[in-house]
Amino acid sequence: MKKRIFLVASFLFFTAALQANTVHRIIINGVINPVATEYIVKSIERAEESGVEMLIIQLDTPGGLMESMHQIMKAIQSSEIPVAVYVAPSGSRAGSAGGFITYAAHIAAMAPSTNIGSAHPVFGGGTPGMQADSSNQETLMEKVTNDAVAKIKAVAVKRGRNAEWAEKAIRESANITEKEALKLNVIDYVVPTVDSLLAVVDGKEIELDSGKRKILQTRGKTVITYEMSWRQRLLDIITNPNIAYILMMLGIYGLMFELYNPGSILPGVVGGICLLLGLYALQTLPVNYTGLLLIIFAIILFLLEIKIPSYGLLTIGGVVSLTLGSIMLFDSPLPFLQVSWQVILTVVLLSVLFFVFAIGMAIRTHRTRPKTGMEGMIGEFGEVYKPLNPLGTVKVHGEFWTATSDKPLKRGQKVRVVKVDKTSLRIHVEEVI
Repeated sequence: MKKRIFLVASFLFFTAALQANTVHRIIINGVINPVATEYIVKSIERAEESGVEMLIIQLDTPGGLMESMHQIMKAIQSSEIPVAVYVAPSGSRAGSAGGFITYAAHIAAMAPSTNIGSAHPVFGGGTPGMQADSSNQETLMEKVTNDAVAKIKAVAVKRGRNAEWAEKAIRESANITEKEALKLNVIDYVVPTVDSLLAVVDGKEIELDSGKRKILQTRGKTVITYEMSWRQRLLDIITNPNIAYILMMLGIYGLMFELYNPGSILPGVVGGICLLLGLYALQTLPVNYTGLLLIIFAIILFLLEIKIPSYGLLTIGGVVSLTLGSIMLFDSPLPFLQVSWQVILTVVLLSVLFFVFAIGMAIRTHRTRPKTGMEGMIGEFGEVYKPLNPLGTVKVHGEFWTATSDKPLKRGQKVRVVKVDKTSLRIHVEEVI
């Protein structure tokens, strides 16, 4: 028993020692959203628990949501281990929210041929009752901008970086290269690789926000890279505005198909899953509710066209409403928070084809003579079994039916069904000459 305890204790000791001799790295390559926030926050917590020397956030982002950015900055500032943000590889950028996150890091570095800046906040969300050019909106934007300036200047002072340029990046959307950033004291280093970063920061003393000081010993340390989990990767994909929009439309059409064809099961199940995933994605994006209502109104118009043929007028209205709603769905001037034109045109075209097909099927069904039930008997031939005067019995397809006729008919005479009466289970016939 003592031997087992000794072995377990030895294993835990050497595991902890091995972790302490490593550097963790995570890679952000895309929009700063709630999924990226979860990924970064959990990575910081894991690094703290492991007692690693440092966490490197390799960053390439055009920007993202302010709320997500604030949570990431808060996690970095409260971290018990040094956090380095490394804008890499070459060609990468730390745009908008990425600039804030870089400023918040204990160590800020960039690879050659990268850039940072354009941090002006963008207001979106389509809040009902507020016009885009109203004084309320301008006042709110000014408050958001001032709050962002105050936050980044405070971080800049804490990290000993250029607070004046940080304000310029917000108010004027200034953007600079890695060489300019180093010259202006926006970042600490320009290095080509992660190994170069570990070498250059070795021996550097870091003061954490808690007041603790740590001298980095990073040269030659093993770098362990932690990627997003499969769940995080899935959620990151569906929070793309294009994917969220497609999922929402697939969900709506799947449920509609199930309602019009009860028992199909598969369209309803797939539609329900797509709609739920789409709704999850929408809550993470700056949704314009006017755009969402226009899309719903378009679906209603398409459905009415199926029930009430309007010679295409309702369909045209639906196309216009769907197109406008799709364009307005995400209220942001940032390209990565909008639905692309290619996706909008494809969805609108497929929607029109779908409903034109559905309308055509409805019209054909309405015009087609029933082939089953009592309605299916209209036009069929039979013969009189019991004389009709005007009530009697006829035989149609081997079945006997109570029937009526406008004139007396004798047994054996040939007749044709011209009308059915469901309430009395009778048919009305006429003589075949």
